[in-house]
Parts: sequence; C-alpha cells; structure tokens
Amino acid sequence: MSSNTPASRAWQHRASELGDRLPTGFQIGTATSAFQIEGGARDGGRGESSWDAFTRAPGRILDGQNASIGADHVANLTEDVTLLTELGADIYRFSFAWPRLQPDGRGSLNRSGLAFYDRLLDQLLGSGISPMATLYHWDTPLALRGGWLNRDTAMRFGDYAHQMGEVFGDRIERWVTIADPATVMFNGYAIGAHAPGETLLLDALPAGHHQLLAHGLAVQGLRAADVSGRIGLANVHSPVQSATDREADRDAAALYDLLHNRLFADPVLLGRYPDPTGVFENELRYLHEIEPDDLRTIHQPLDFYGIDYFQPTRVAAGGARQVSVPGERPAEERPMASRLPFHVEAFREHPVTGFGWPNAPEYLPVLLAELHERYQEALPPVYLTAGGASYPDRTDAHGAVTDLARIDYLAEHLVAAVDAVAPGGPAEGVDLRGYLVWSLLDGFEWAAGYTQRFGLVYVDFTDPSRPRTPKLSYRWLQRVLSSR
Repeated sequence: MSSNTPASRAWQHRASELGDRLPTGFQIGTATSAFQIEGGARDGGRGESSWDAFTRAPGRILDGQNASIGADHVANLTEDVTLLTELGADIYRFSFAWPRLQPDGRGSLNRSGLAFYDRLLDQLLGSGISPMATLYHWDTPLALRGGWLNRDTAMRFGDYAHQMGEVFGDRIERWVTIADPATVMFNGYAIGAHAPGETLLLDALPAGHHQLLAHGLAVQGLRAADVSGRIGLANVHSPVQSATDREADRDAAALYDLLHNRLFADPVLLGRYPDPTGVFENELRYLHEIEPDDLRTIHQPLDFYGIDYFQPTRVAAGGARQVSVPGERPAEERPMASRLPFHVEAFREHPVTGFGWPNAPEYLPVLLAELHERYQEALPPVYLTAGGASYPDRTDAHGAVTDLARIDYLAEHLVAAVDAVAPGGPAEGVDLRGYLVWSLLDGFEWAAGYTQRFGLVYVDFTDPSRPRTPKLSYRWLQRVLSSR
C-alpha cells in the first residue's frame, strides 16, 4: 500500500473521544530539532556543524538543498510559540544548536546564541508551556575534528552541558542530553547516509560509545550545575522481528536489535553493554574493550527515559540490495549497505508513510512491553519523546492542507500507547508520562532534504518569508487537547 493511500478518516471527527481517553496528567506536546528548523546559519557567530559540511557535498541530499534557512525559526520565533500556545501544547521539546552556542565546540558560550534561546524560554514559560531542551540533536560542531570517533568530543560535550546548566538550569523543566545516538552511529558513521558520511560499518561502534560517554558526562555536568529540572535522554527504539524462522535470519535480527536498541539502552539503564556472544562476537569485540570507569560514567541515575518511536523493523540475513534509508539515495549509490550482515525487509501487510516506513501502531505496545520486561525497575518514567509521520502534504486551492492520514496515525499511536500501559495492558508496568508529536513544523529532513513533511504546520519553502499554514492535523489535535 502506498503512502498516498487515503486515510480511513476514522479519527477526523473523534477528537473529543480521544481527549476523554487520555489519562489525567498525561502530557501532549510537539518536538523539533535546531538544525532542521532554525535557519540563521550565519547569524550571530554561529559556527559550522558536521551537517553544514555534509550538505555541501554533491549528491548527499536528495533534492540538493541545505538547511541554511530551513523553516527560519530564528526569524519566526514569536509566531512559532504562538502556534504552540494556540495548539494547547503542554510541552515543547526543542534542541539547542551546539554550534550556535559554542562555535568551536569548546570555550565560553556565544552571547548571541544564548540571547536567542533566552527569548525562546521566556516566551514558552510566559505561555505556560513546559520546555524540554535537548542538548544535542546531531549537529556536531565541525571544529571538533573526528566528531564522535574522537573521545575528546565526549569531554567537550560534558563541559558544554555544565555551562548550559549554569545558564538555564532554573528555567528548563526537562533536559534531554542526546537524541538518537543509534541513528547518528549507524547512518552517520557506519553507512555514510548522514553526516559526517563515514562508512565504517561495525567499526563505527566507538562513535556510539563516545556518545553514551558524553551523555553520562552531561548528566554529571548538569547535576554539578544544580539544575532544577529533570534529566534524561532520548533513544530511538524499534521492536525487531526476524523475517523468517531460519537461524541466519534470527541471528541477523538479534544483531540488529543489539545495535539499534540494547547497545544504547543497556549501558544507560543497567550499567553494562549487552554480551556480544554468538555468531557476530568477533565483529562486536570492541564491546569487550570498554573500560569499567566509562560504564560507571554512562550509568547515571535518570529522572526519565525518552523513547522516539516511528516503526517496527523486520530483519533478514545478508547485505541489502537496497539500503534501509527510505526516501534517500538508492543502494547502488551507497555500496556499504551490501556489506552489512543484515538488511531490513518491508512489512507488506501495513500501509506506509511518505518515508516508506510501516504505519503499525500495534507494535508500540510490543516495544513498551519489551522494554518493561528487559529493564523492569531500572526503567524510569517514560516519555514518548518523538512520534509522527511524513506524508506528501500540499496546499489545496483554498490554501488548506487536509492531512487525514496523519490524523489517523497520531490517534492510533496515542490510543495504542495509552491502552498498553493501562491496567491489564501488555506494558502496564511502564510509567508513561506523555507523547510528543514529531513535528511542530515541516523542516529539513536530513538526507531527504525537503521531500518529506512531518509537521503539524505546513511551511512554504518556496517563499523567502517561510509562511506557516496549520494543517488539519493541527486543528484536530487542538480539539483533542481542549477536550481533555
């Protein structure tokens, strides 16, 4: 089924019903990342990031675009906070642009960058919206040579986190240290689909470890700054299914689950890496070399655990003829994909989003139940810190965007999440606190450029002023939130 398949329209007129189903105290909000929406690439002394350099390389971005203007959030800050306020959002998760605040990735903080986020926080708090601030969402300062392959980057990040805590520690209610380190390691350092474009395959493991070390150092830095807010991180998670019952496919699925899920949750929540035994033990030998002191640093007490969930994953043995980064460059232009010991196969029984991802809300309870079973009391309160879908949104003759498929996607995932943790649900032991929609605005979708739209609000990227148009999904969610 294609991403253009009409939505069932089951939820378009049922906003009040969903509002009534949301538990008391369950928080709803939206999420964005700095590089995708801010623009202002040369404003106020902002330094370059690894993504700025990546977008300049020919053939890296699907439509040949860059994020130097993006949705121009820097210039449209007040309008965007007004959109959040009128939506009725409880929480806004945004990210600080590390290069805007530390152009060289070290040293004192940039006053101009601080002033921008100072205005953002003032407006959010003045509107009664709780800030959830992510310290790092993929935009590594280019001046930090080697990026996450360099252990020193973790040290620099810990210093940066401490300084940010000293400046904003009394105004931010929730801190996310790092967003989706699994994606950064795999797409950025293993197969070269994202910045910085390294193609190290499983030799990319140090890039994952150094991000986790940076997380631990950031938690220490924030606590040393005596921040008043709660601290967590956001890991992208996916329930993994073997394509067949063949032993090779089961081994491949176990490896994918380890690399995508357990590698980034076990050290944080349990203080140890998963045991790399079995057929792929040699490929994962780096995990045997980790210093115990590093694991003690990574294993910091957390106030919450963020889960970014978009899709389940079906895995088979053998390298892919088509790399599993839908909507981006084909496999023949990313030869490293064929050298991986696994590949992702389609869920043909489910409709797909614009990115080609399966729309399968029934797997969200599976994921929550797996996390509860795996981590038990070690799993702190949970926020679904990002969930949403891209669709080929367009304005009609009246300037409206009728995104019925997104309404169904959000409603079905919200219901699945809430029912999963209710008494008698498959994940009733999980303390689920909220759901954040990805995303408030259409933005620069990394290697897919502007070909994918996730926003509740449509942004016209052909107009220099970047006008915003709330989509039907925005108006629908507005009714859901007002009916609670």
